[in-house]
Amino acid sequence: MTQSDPRRRIPRTDALLADPVLAAAVERHGADTVKAAVRAAQAQARGGEIAPSQVIEAARTALPARPTTLRPLLNATGVVVHTNVGRAPLSAAAVEAVVAAAGYVDVEYDVTTGARARRGRGTLGALRDAVPAAGDALVVNNGAAALVLATTALAAGREVVVSRGEMVEIGDGFRLPDLIASTGARLREVGTTNRTTVDDYAAALGPDTGCVLKVHPSNFRIEGFTSATPVDQLSQLTTPGGLRVPLVVDIGSGLLRPDQLLPDEPDAASAIAAGATIVTASGDKLLGGPQAGLVLGDAESVERLRRHPLARALRVDKLTLAALEATLRGPVPPVTAYLHADRDDLRARTERLAEAVGGEVVVVEGRVGGGGAPGVPLPGYAVALPEACAERLRVGDPGVVARVERGRCLVDLRCVPTESDADLARAVRTALTHGG
Repeated sequence: MTQSDPRRRIPRTDALLADPVLAAAVERHGADTVKAAVRAAQAQARGGEIAPSQVIEAARTALPARPTTLRPLLNATGVVVHTNVGRAPLSAAAVEAVVAAAGYVDVEYDVTTGARARRGRGTLGALRDAVPAAGDALVVNNGAAALVLATTALAAGREVVVSRGEMVEIGDGFRLPDLIASTGARLREVGTTNRTTVDDYAAALGPDTGCVLKVHPSNFRIEGFTSATPVDQLSQLTTPGGLRVPLVVDIGSGLLRPDQLLPDEPDAASAIAAGATIVTASGDKLLGGPQAGLVLGDAESVERLRRHPLARALRVDKLTLAALEATLRGPVPPVTAYLHADRDDLRARTERLAEAVGGEVVVVEGRVGGGGAPGVPLPGYAVALPEACAERLRVGDPGVVARVERGRCLVDLRCVPTESDADLARAVRTALTHGG
């Protein structure tokens, strides 16, 4: 390298890190990430790809746009609880609660006495207020964990009586029989795939029965010559005079109270009123909160679950507790708003988007998603675009996930916040222009 070689003018690493722009970046991204970007920019300068004076800007540009590899997306599929893009989006109140809980908080501390306090007591109180019939509540890290904890605490080494028609498989290949077997309990299947009566359950009960389990089927419906035993009939097996067998009801979707839009979807309040000992559910589906497993039921049984050693391994952190409490006590969460979106408003927004980008308005049917209310349509509208736009929208900025149907890319605004309409229109125009 000669004395006049411009590469001699490449700033040293320490000098670059002292620059105000990159020094501020260290506070956001960390020293290691910024150093890696600086060294990559210096290598570009040494290779003659950029001038030495451009190193700082090249390093700044190479830094990630956000401090996580998780990428924000607009959900334009019309599927409200979309598992692959994070299920329920949090409300503004829940996001604020997460930020507030990010530092030191009294999650397990009584500021009055200075002593240890019950973990997440505010969240548990909000759950009890939401379902007054429940004697107590518990929160674990997801719906499957809630079911595993219930069957482990009540039936480990004993039998779990369950209908053959409810031996479901949940997402990613996880099957109920395998889940229950992992608890050390034994499955006792009763009835048939399409019909199970209360007599089938009664015939299976005995001294070795740990609990009766009723599971809400996810993602499918059985129609035709069918029969299922309702919770109130099963509860007769646990009342005085019966065999006092605990009844665990897994409602799946996390609906706490009845919803007229989803008349066939089980809810926690109704299940407890019908006699369930324990109700388990997810917090990030129809409830619209963070990923969590909800346990509701009579105080004695819930305490039995809470005191089980497995509960410690399944407990949630302060961020989940904060977001869940804000979801329960705060404004209507996005999931509920999207489910009950006004059809006329959806049409008006869709027409404005179609006019802005030159697309066609078509009638579509959205879905609840996440295993909730399978087969229940959510009538709405979408902008139809060429199929090739789907990929361009996914990789664009902002990223937009639409759905492909019959050779068309359909952009459904049901789950797109109104304040994001302009960003969506810009993304669609970019996708169309790229294709042109």
